[in-house]
Amino acid sequence: VQLQASGGGLVQAGGSLRLSCTASARRTLSGYTMGWFRQAPGKEREFVGGVLWSGGQTSYSDSVKGRFTISRDKIKNTLNLQMNDLKPEDTAVYYCTADYIPGAKTISTLARSYDIWGQGTLVTVSS
Repeated sequence: VQLQASGGGLVQAGGSLRLSCTASARRTLSGYTMGWFRQAPGKEREFVGGVLWSGGQTSYSDSVKGRFTISRDKIKNTLNLQMNDLKPEDTAVYYCTADYIPGAKTISTLARSYDIWGQGTLVTVSS
């Protein structure tokens, strides 16, 4: 599986952006956990949100809860991140990620738990 992220850009505070991550896979992504991380300059990569592909359960970091929404398109094998009410502190390179964990009941917030990473897309929020 390879991941291709898109949708980053420059937006003013309070605005919205939608990121997409398309997985190139010849089969269903059933059994995968997929997620979004972000990394701001000089900071560690941090968990934004994730989804258990099979059941659709989602999890979000406290910093984005209520503002960001993850969705998936099981036909197109696409993971989306709708970001609303963006703040300057949301500025970062956003990475989509995936790992095959059949039977998973929880979504890991640790970057080292994920084996597959997309190339990253830059989101810049101006004040």
